Order: sequence, then C-alpha cells, then structure tokens
Amino acid sequence: MNTTTNPNKALWEKGDFTKIAATMRQSGDALVERLQIRPGQRVLDLGCGDGTTALPAARRGADVLGVDIAANLVAAGNRRAREAGLSNLRFQEGDASALRELEADSFDLVVSIFGAMFAPRPGDVAKEMVRVTKPGGRIVMGNWIPNDPTLVAQILKISAAYAPPPPEGFVSPMKWGVEADIFERFEAAGVKRENIACARDTYVFACDGPPSGLLDTFQNYYGPTMNAFEAAQKNGRAAELRRELEALFNAQNASGDPLRTYIPATFMRVTVGV
Repeated sequence: MNTTTNPNKALWEKGDFTKIAATMRQSGDALVERLQIRPGQRVLDLGCGDGTTALPAARRGADVLGVDIAANLVAAGNRRAREAGLSNLRFQEGDASALRELEADSFDLVVSIFGAMFAPRPGDVAKEMVRVTKPGGRIVMGNWIPNDPTLVAQILKISAAYAPPPPEGFVSPMKWGVEADIFERFEAAGVKRENIACARDTYVFACDGPPSGLLDTFQNYYGPTMNAFEAAQKNGRAAELRRELEALFNAQNASGDPLRTYIPATFMRVTVGV
C-alpha cells in the first residue's frame, strides 16, 4: 500500500502516540462496548494507533484489521495483539484516503476514533470508508470539535497559534467535527442524509499523577504538540506555551485529586449506515 503521499506519516511517526493512548484505554473499551460488536463480524479500525479500540473489538470476537499511517504504531499494535494472544487481530500500514489494498464491501463495521479525521483529502476518506463497508454495515467516527472548550480541541487550537502556518490548500482536520461538513462529505460519497447521525459524546484521559505529567506526555510524544514546542523554542516562546497548556490541563482536571488526572473531552460521534 502506498503511504508516501500522506504528509501526516512523518507527523505521527515523530512522537510515540502509544504514550497518549495509555491514558485512553478505559474510554476506548467503553466505546467499543456500546457498538455491540458480535463474534465473527469483520471490523476495520482506521487510524487505529496501537489498538485502543481494535483490541477491545477483537476481544469481543470480531475479526479486526487495524490500519494506520505510522509504521511505529502498526508495529506496537501487532505487538499488543501477540501479547494478548489475539489471532483475530492484525495491523498494517495504510492511508485512510487511499485504501488501495482493501476490497470493496469487505467490512461489517468501519471504526475511526480520532484517526481518519487527520488524513488529507477528507472527501476521499469518506468515499473510501463507504467503499469498503458492506451494504447494511456501519461506519462510526469519533472526531474532535473545533473551538470546543474541552481538552483536545484546545490543545490543537493553542498549538496551532505557536506553530508555522499550514501549507496552502490545507483542510483542517477539525472540520470533521462540524455537522455540515460531515453530512456533505458522506452524501458526496453516496450515503443518504437520513442514514447519517451526529451526537456529542465524551472521551476521558485518565492517569496517575498530576495534570502536568499528562502535559509532559503530550509535549514529548504527541506530534502536533511537539511541533508547536519546537516552533515556540525557536521564537523564544516555549515557556509561554508551557504556561498556557499547564493552565488548560489544570483547569480541565476533574479528578478532585491534584495527584490524579481525569480529564473528559467532548467529541463528535458520527454514525453512518451504508
């Protein structure tokens, strides 16, 4: 599968998203539980990372393929599958906007939780997700919402203010959190409007330690934040960026314990019937 045309490959291989994903496992399992996956279903997890939703789906008996642009995350996912003894789960590299190696009408369920939203050419992403889904199957996306006051939308907004401007023609991944854009993209892919539904949902980042520790993880391992800090360092603004993000993380912490981090983040849950 040709992945070299996707500019996000370097971004997501730059850090180590497994460090972030470790704080997301509980919500990943809860989300999969609500999908009511049945044994024997074929599931594609697109932009899967190291398997935060793919492993819970496989544990429920589905035949799961995880596809991600980042080779390091694919390797981590396959390692986790082996360690869990899940022969019904495998990971491979791929570009969500050009799933050339996947046949049409192959999957009962296509899931993409904060994954495919970052791929370029969103119209192609919608068409590819629809193409590989069996008639009567479902697509479920989780997408961050632009200007939402909760954690991740604010991290991305703050980071963008410190990072270099995006290239000409860049389409913000946050538009996948806008209902009008969601409907437009899937309708253009051939889905009837009445088969598209959007609802706000919540994902939780949870870990031991103070919020500053979670911020350390984002600063050191999350590609967009890493880029922002590199640019801020060159401009002498790294301390300013750190202070702004520390204030955000501390304000968002809902644990009630300064040594425990529990931060809910709002996202758009998209359900599409094919």
